[in-house]
Amino acid sequence: MTSPVWRNGSAYEAYVGRWSRLVAVEFLRWLDPPAGLRWLDVGSGTGVLTSAVLGRAGPRRVIGLDASEGFVQQARSGVTDPRAEFAVGDAEVLPLPAGAVDAVVSGLVLNFVPHPARAVSEFARVVTPGGVVAAYVWDYAGGMAMMRQFWDAACTLDPAAAARDDGRRFALCQPVPLRTLWTEAGLTDVSVQALDVSTVFADFADYWTPFLGGQGSAPAYLASLTESQRTALRDLLATRLPARPDGSIQLTARAWAVRGASPTSLTLPSRR
Repeated sequence: MTSPVWRNGSAYEAYVGRWSRLVAVEFLRWLDPPAGLRWLDVGSGTGVLTSAVLGRAGPRRVIGLDASEGFVQQARSGVTDPRAEFAVGDAEVLPLPAGAVDAVVSGLVLNFVPHPARAVSEFARVVTPGGVVAAYVWDYAGGMAMMRQFWDAACTLDPAAAARDDGRRFALCQPVPLRTLWTEAGLTDVSVQALDVSTVFADFADYWTPFLGGQGSAPAYLASLTESQRTALRDLLATRLPARPDGSIQLTARAWAVRGASPTSLTLPSRR
């Protein structure tokens, strides 16, 4: 379900988890679901989206599935609400019967799934007729500024870094591909929405240090460099980031969200 570099929950939290929480709130505000639903959070990670559902959507039950045992363990220790449970699971072969839940959601993970179309077909299979299927992914190509700034600087110093640039690797993370993925899974009333949140770093160290944790594509690339190469990249970023007089850095993080409904009478597409 997830990239091999996503294993350490603590490193993820330091790198991008704090911004993931803000986007999860905006996502649920956009969905505006009724209370009392049964939810499935696919790629639940450290429990960010599940926690938001518990706190804001009044669910009857939330199941969080993730491929990473480390993430599942951290979610279990951090989310103690009895309505939530977490398990290791594969997005492409969900361990639930048809129509088992009222809402299937997935936050910031769909681009890491080997076969996204299979996953979304599974989302459509396990949701009840009339239920909602929704997800969101970072806009790596432009709107997720902390990562965009990193990769633009990296490619300036090392043109070969372009092959590892998430904005180029994850073509799925744009409105048209997301809409197509949902409609081809047989979902109806499909809509796509930009979710923007402000990401304020206290100073340059607050921006830079999480990239040293090794979790995610950019930190993994940074770890592959020599010390002198890392220093050169750090120094270039320090000159490019828009620092305020007090040293803080304000950027914007954008995610693209997509939602659709399971038809009240449908024949689900076969798994690919």
